[in-house]
Amino acid sequence: MKNAKIVVDKDFIVGEVDKRLFGSFIEHLGRAVYGGIYEPTHPEADELGFRKDVMEFVKKLDVPMVRYPGGNFVSGFNWEDSVGPREERPKRLDLAWFTTETNEVGLHEFADWAEKSGSDIMYAINLGSRGPESARDVVEYANHPSGSKFSDMRIANGRKEPFGIKLWCLGNEMDGPWQMGQKTAKEYGRIANEASKMMKWVDPTIETVACGSSSSEMPTFGSWEMEMLDECYENVDYVSLHRYYANPTGDTPGFLARTMDMDDFIKSVAAICDAVKGKKHSKHTVNLSFDEWNVWYHSSEQDKEIWKQDKWNRALPLLEDIYNFEDALLVGSMLITLLKNADRVKIACLAQLVNVIAPIMTRNGGGVWAQTIFYPFMHASKYGRGTSLKTLVESPTYSCTDYDNVPYIDSTVTVAEDGSVTVFCVNRDMEEDFDLDIDLRSFGELKLAEHIVLHHDDVKAINTEENPDNVAPTAGPGGVIENNKAKIKIPALSWNVIRFE
Repeated sequence: MKNAKIVVDKDFIVGEVDKRLFGSFIEHLGRAVYGGIYEPTHPEADELGFRKDVMEFVKKLDVPMVRYPGGNFVSGFNWEDSVGPREERPKRLDLAWFTTETNEVGLHEFADWAEKSGSDIMYAINLGSRGPESARDVVEYANHPSGSKFSDMRIANGRKEPFGIKLWCLGNEMDGPWQMGQKTAKEYGRIANEASKMMKWVDPTIETVACGSSSSEMPTFGSWEMEMLDECYENVDYVSLHRYYANPTGDTPGFLARTMDMDDFIKSVAAICDAVKGKKHSKHTVNLSFDEWNVWYHSSEQDKEIWKQDKWNRALPLLEDIYNFEDALLVGSMLITLLKNADRVKIACLAQLVNVIAPIMTRNGGGVWAQTIFYPFMHASKYGRGTSLKTLVESPTYSCTDYDNVPYIDSTVTVAEDGSVTVFCVNRDMEEDFDLDIDLRSFGELKLAEHIVLHHDDVKAINTEENPDNVAPTAGPGGVIENNKAKIKIPALSWNVIRFE
């Protein structure tokens, strides 16, 4: 048995946790929409064609906001294709994913689904093949009450009241050579500035997200953010970050250390934003939107074969990663990292929500089940809202291929409005349990309300439709609390939620 210690004080605040930190993402990609949230022939379909069984799983996650309709898809997307009578909507070749988009589900339909699911929309505009004019027009269509060309078009299409979309992505990954309409940092910064300016003239209540580097591994990472923000700093509100992690070699300790990179990424982008703020003598603070994050690598070879055999078909089963137990542990640590940086990361989107690198899986015409990564996200969304506290963690460390001094215990603490305290904790040690001492010195009398643990003896264990609870949360071993100090047993290789009331 190893020992670790956490010290936390209610006055040592990182920041308020924006509920949008627990957002997700649905792109017109694979079976995310068609066969995911929407399957009108399914026995569980509602009157609009949306699967009620899938919606119940989404509600369990309590996703406050969903990014839509892309992703890479959006860089060749004409928003006008997705509104109006369905029978008149064009079928388009989607050059992002080499499929055919039917536009059967568009803005109106997705807004209906979002409302039923209890989510707001984070809408991405096309700044790849299109520009500021179409960006202005779609804001007018979505948010202007009436009396103009596009607001009246919305009304004619059956929606009298505005959609009221408040958060807008200014394109997607515009530095990527895989992107339609790839741009240099200066080109993108100029067009993003003009688009955001015009969009806010139509609706001054909206916020916009500028594209940061599509990955911290891009050769232009850092210089892209600096040059881009130099062009649009005063007219945007957030910079996006995207990051996915993989474990193709089976190196579990190294894989679970990847959040060291994630934390560095966040702090680097925040520093660049502040450097531009200083250069411009600005009073405006640009925060961060980590609007794509997850584990992604399991489906790569499978996708290549699908494209060989079935290119240009509708709703190909792409990016259907089957997540295992160690993936859930890393997702838990990624959520801990986001909470640790809640002062700057105000928006985050687990990419994606259903079927496509997703916590929720479906079978066409069949069942729906939760993948392993579903549970850390559900716990963080349920118990992580409130205030993020600066958490001092004293833990033994280990070294791996890419990192030194990796703490075995990765943890953070939040306090809710009702005063309840939640400790989130991942034990990265593959063999040994920990006795975790938690010093809650400033909170007064607390009782241990619950210890939830996610553990499996096999790091490669998965959930399936036939065995959906193979990897699922159970009651943890718990511990004792006395004089505001708790001692909790943390099992080897586990995700833990420890709640005090």
